[in-house]
Amino acid sequence: MDYREEMKQLRETLNANGYLYYVLDAPTMSDYEYDHLLRKLEDLEKEHPEEITPDSPTQRVGGKLLSQFEEVRHEVPLESLQDVFDSGEVQDFLDKLAADLPDALYSVEPKVDGLSVALEYRDGVFVRGATRGDGRVGEDVTENLRTIRSIPMTLPEKLPHLIVRGEVYMARSVFEEINARREIEGKPLMANPRNAAAGSLRQLDPKIAAQRRLDIAVFNLQLAEGREFSTHTETIDYLASQHFKVIPHKRLSAPSDILAEIAALGDGREQFPFDIDGAVVKLDDLHDREVIGSTAKFPKWAIAYKYPPEVKPSVVKDIVVQVGRTGVLTPKAELEPVRLAGTTVAFATLHNQDYITQKDIRVGDTVLVRKAGEIIPEIVEVVADKRPAGTKPYTLPETCPVCGAPVVRDEDGAALRCTGAECPAQLLRNLTHFASRNAMDIDGLGPAVMQQLVDSGLVKTAADLYSLRPEQIEVLDRMGKKSAQNAVEAIARSREDDLWRLIFALGIRQVGEKAAKVLAARFGTMDALTAATEEELTAIDDVGPITAKYIRQWMDSPQSQDLLERLRAAGLNMACKEKMVDSRFAGMTFVLTGALEKFTRDEAGEMIEKRGGKASGSVSKKTTYVVAGENAGGKLQKAQQLGIPVLTEDEFLELLK
Repeated sequence: MDYREEMKQLRETLNANGYLYYVLDAPTMSDYEYDHLLRKLEDLEKEHPEEITPDSPTQRVGGKLLSQFEEVRHEVPLESLQDVFDSGEVQDFLDKLAADLPDALYSVEPKVDGLSVALEYRDGVFVRGATRGDGRVGEDVTENLRTIRSIPMTLPEKLPHLIVRGEVYMARSVFEEINARREIEGKPLMANPRNAAAGSLRQLDPKIAAQRRLDIAVFNLQLAEGREFSTHTETIDYLASQHFKVIPHKRLSAPSDILAEIAALGDGREQFPFDIDGAVVKLDDLHDREVIGSTAKFPKWAIAYKYPPEVKPSVVKDIVVQVGRTGVLTPKAELEPVRLAGTTVAFATLHNQDYITQKDIRVGDTVLVRKAGEIIPEIVEVVADKRPAGTKPYTLPETCPVCGAPVVRDEDGAALRCTGAECPAQLLRNLTHFASRNAMDIDGLGPAVMQQLVDSGLVKTAADLYSLRPEQIEVLDRMGKKSAQNAVEAIARSREDDLWRLIFALGIRQVGEKAAKVLAARFGTMDALTAATEEELTAIDDVGPITAKYIRQWMDSPQSQDLLERLRAAGLNMACKEKMVDSRFAGMTFVLTGALEKFTRDEAGEMIEKRGGKASGSVSKKTTYVVAGENAGGKLQKAQQLGIPVLTEDEFLELLK
């Protein structure tokens, strides 16, 4: 078969199955088979780059890193809708239209809580996508929208010009999965799916957007050159035929049926993969819409009914404390079960001691409960006149309820945190961090494998990794004899890692990679670091009094001392190997920006640190030099504004001689 024909067939097969999987949720091909065909297409495109087409599934995620988003003026304005908040306002809206349109039909659909965008096609090919912005001017987010698999890159019908409007969202299941992973990695949790979707779509790096697995629901045809339609329903059906994932909707006429559908959508909101914050009611007839027209702000032919947060009474049966994977103690109120927003709520987060004290929540209290953002149950207030006699204010424990180690309050917040280095509640997160690339760099021990090692009881502390045998690992899911052997060898190699890696791997609060390198260079051995006083620690650049306190608290913990002894017994290196080259950059701060050709940013940072300097990620008045590669963006501009010297790669290398 000619390679051109083979590439054409591969594209068609992969795109067809992508449509079945991401839009219709009816896959006919296994993930393995899909990935195999995709790899084959990638190989052919490497050999014949001139044959790459815009609709190729390989073009979903480009390598182009943006410095900023360009403005886009919408050819057809993306109007907002007038909000209404009760059935009476819905009835008033319908009555006004019924005076002139007694037999009108309406489309009723869920209002997706996401980010509105416009998708533009020329001759059936996706050419641009933009955020709503103020309705008239938005931002070009084309590269990020390409990563959304349910957006077709080419359409069956090649209209000269087509613009559609949709709502980009993050599915609740994806949101929960990403937050679970971020918790393991010790990263801040995303607040809610809407904010997560908006933040993901505005990433300057499309690869990050792709990792967030966004989706879209298309709900309006803005422009269709060469096509005419009579009703909104016809446009939605047409967009579905063009392989768009369209919003579910019903066409109704009677006010009672419309109000019933609004209520049904609210009661059944959990059935949707996305969050909804209301229901949209709009005239179905497109000619009638033109006759009715718009105000300066809103179309007169549509409204958005916003669901009020349900608030119901319940009773606090108990207050329980959970220990998260980062060691934070989180109190939760165990409630008498109550039905809210389509689900049964039996627990509500109490956040921290300050929250409990402020609201004076006690066991036995009657409280009013709602779902914040329709997602997280929370206590609105205590019904004071129903408080039973003899209740006492609640205070969080002084020791971890899981491991018994002392708890400390964050210096910079309200959270209480377990100090136990071997706390079972933190084990998975600690192990994942310990084995990560920038720590002990143990290849083959990612979160999924670690989870299995913990669940099986094979690993209870980081030290247990060093006694694992290949036959214990090869029985785990997605592992085999070769993978298990490689993992054991990677574990063995990590014994020889430099001291700074071990210090970073221990997961001491506020001790990042850079601080670990400084500590290793300054003290030379783990014994010396263990014996260092707060005063000695604070005297070091990049180690402030709070960090010094955290280091000392960690070192003084019996669990930490036990872990260090077990790691020492396992044969881990406890001394600094990497020596300073010299101190020519002492007191200097470098910022690296743009695409570097002669070395990576990590390599450059290491060169700087070995000569006593510091590599920073942001430009400030304290920055000594900015090293700029190709396509340097905002950091270069800020450096120029502040008058900070800018070096090329060659000029930087001259400083190293």
